[in-house]
Amino acid sequence: MAKVLLLGAGLVTRPLVRYLLGQPELALTIATRTVSKADALVAGHPQGQTTTLLAKDTAKLEKLISEHDLAISLLPAPLHPVVAELCIKYRKQMVTTSYVSPKMKSFDGPAKDAGVMILNEIGVDPGIDHMSAMRIIDDVHKRGGKVVSFKSYCGGLPAPEANDNPYGYKFSWSPRAVCTAGKNTGRYRADGKIVDIPGPELFAHHHPLQVEGIGELEAYTNRDSLGYIDIYGLAGIETMFRGTLRYPGWCETLKRIVELGLLEETPVTYASGTTLAQFTATFLKVKPTGDLRCDLARQLGLNASSPVLGRLAWLGLFSDEPVAITEKETTPLDVLAARMEQTMKYAPGERDMIALVHHFIARFPGKPDEKISSTLIDYGQPGGDSSMARTVSLPAAIATRLILTGQIHVPGVHIPVIPEIYNPVLDELATLKIKCVEKTEPLA
Repeated sequence: MAKVLLLGAGLVTRPLVRYLLGQPELALTIATRTVSKADALVAGHPQGQTTTLLAKDTAKLEKLISEHDLAISLLPAPLHPVVAELCIKYRKQMVTTSYVSPKMKSFDGPAKDAGVMILNEIGVDPGIDHMSAMRIIDDVHKRGGKVVSFKSYCGGLPAPEANDNPYGYKFSWSPRAVCTAGKNTGRYRADGKIVDIPGPELFAHHHPLQVEGIGELEAYTNRDSLGYIDIYGLAGIETMFRGTLRYPGWCETLKRIVELGLLEETPVTYASGTTLAQFTATFLKVKPTGDLRCDLARQLGLNASSPVLGRLAWLGLFSDEPVAITEKETTPLDVLAARMEQTMKYAPGERDMIALVHHFIARFPGKPDEKISSTLIDYGQPGGDSSMARTVSLPAAIATRLILTGQIHVPGVHIPVIPEIYNPVLDELATLKIKCVEKTEPLA
């Protein structure tokens, strides 16, 4: 029986654990800081066991990796290379849903030498987006065509009936990670020209996108799109854009949050009893008048009745409620993330939604250009797993089984952009009702 080590027991792990424990040829160990969470996931299953693992306990991590056949790392991203190095040392396979870092990329040669496969970016975004895109791109190439434009969008959002707060957003994964992503720089190509967006201006550059079955969303750039041109085999492409989707209003509000400095990570300590209004007032650069909302309006160049200020008020940033983190060193970003986590939760029975949309323009010799779309709209299960949990963890779970049963084995550091990986994973996801709907029509 092959032995799987799962590192981490966070919000998205339940579907993965259930899937792996349903495979008679696999045994699972969950190692995490809070073992009670792992115990709840295993729920006494005979093929599962749990153990406590602290981030600093590298000796125990090494021992665990040496005793298992494959490690799934759902730890914070900086720890993935530590896991990878140990997997190479003991010739164990590895799977993670996170982006490939430069350090991780450097393990490609050693992993090949050791016969170890380190599969990254096997979640939803990144993950299903790569796989569904590459299936179309490879098909265009097989038919003698060339992709001249590719725009890809993905967002984890409340389902329309659960979209009932002014931000149009609720958290199905780490609030801090969502906020931190709002500081990323952006880069893409539009009609042959490279567009660079500095982090502080990320939310100033957004555009509307009509999504079938949902309506209008807004899109902004997701990291460096250009890095995927070579990975996807799209040399010479005229337009290459990867974006994040939100309901309208998110970008204008987050832009002002960035301008105020609420995403800063400079350490600070707030005394016990500090209110959210006092916290917000520390970011004033204009002379206070005693009316915090009006002062912020002057600073941001907004009318006091602006929807942006209404959203800050709804979040409680002008209130006398206490700051959640006091008497110890923290950051403004952590205070904001804690408040968002308090106020922007899914209520019992509410559904989340994953919206993934690809738009291609393909050019063929002697034929009209084709407009190809691929759309995945997936909803969470009321009272069950969120869509975010399903779409992040099930691709990783499926890949784990395929690797351990020998159906996928490509040593080195990989993301799922080759047919040996994406075809069997996408095919099995379709049996779990996670499937992209494709449409092709002549370009008008």
